[in-house]
This record gives sequence, C-alpha cells and structure tokens, in this order.
Amino acid sequence: MQTGIDGKIDGKKIAIFIGGCLLIAYLVTGLLLLLLAFLAYKANLSEQGSRIGILVIYVLSSFVAGFITGKKSKKRKFLFGAMMGICYFVVLLLLSLGIHDKVAPGAFAKWSAGLLCMGGGMLGGMLS
Repeated sequence: MQTGIDGKIDGKKIAIFIGGCLLIAYLVTGLLLLLLAFLAYKANLSEQGSRIGILVIYVLSSFVAGFITGKKSKKRKFLFGAMMGICYFVVLLLLSLGIHDKVAPGAFAKWSAGLLCMGGGMLGGMLS
C-alpha cells in the first residue's frame, strides 16, 4: 500500500481503493447474474443449479476483487485478497439482512459462501 509523505498509510485512499474494488466486483456480479438468469430461462435450470451458479459467481467476483487488490499491494497479496473476499461477503450479508430483517433458515449456507468468497479473494491475490 502507498504511504504519504510522512510515511503513514492514508486511510482515505485505502477506503476509496477498497470501495472501487468492491464496485468492480459487484459490476462483475451483476453481469454474471444477468447471464445466469438468461441461461436459467433458456435451459430451464433447476433451483439447485441456480444456487450453484450463484455461488460460482460469488467466488469469481471475489477472485476479481482479490486479483485487483493483489496487483496493488506488493507484499502479502494473499492476505489482502482474502480480506477483500471477506469485505465482499460482508456487504452481501448486510444487504441480505437489510432485505430480510433476519438471518434466513439456511444460515450455514451463508457462512460457507463467506468462506468461498474469502478463498476466491485469496486465490485472486495469490495469482496477481
């Protein structure tokens, strides 16, 4: 990460960078979800197939965010990628809680999705 003139890390720049990476990841998510919806419509995809597709999209989007973060950071790319995957999942979780007002019955599936997002971000950071 870049430091300022006095050698300190600028928190404002980091927040803007994280926000930009998450924005790119959510744009990728939106585009891939549109593609999945089209495929589900044309191929009569089952509910289970749709759920698997959504998880794959989450992992790919986390990978993209981790990859971008890894390119920016010079050291510990895997750690920064994993943290970006966690940030991606936390935003997803907060949006879900905001919509549903409670944790859904499949809460374990959400936490496993969180681990998958973290792993996708970590892999993206390592491969950057």
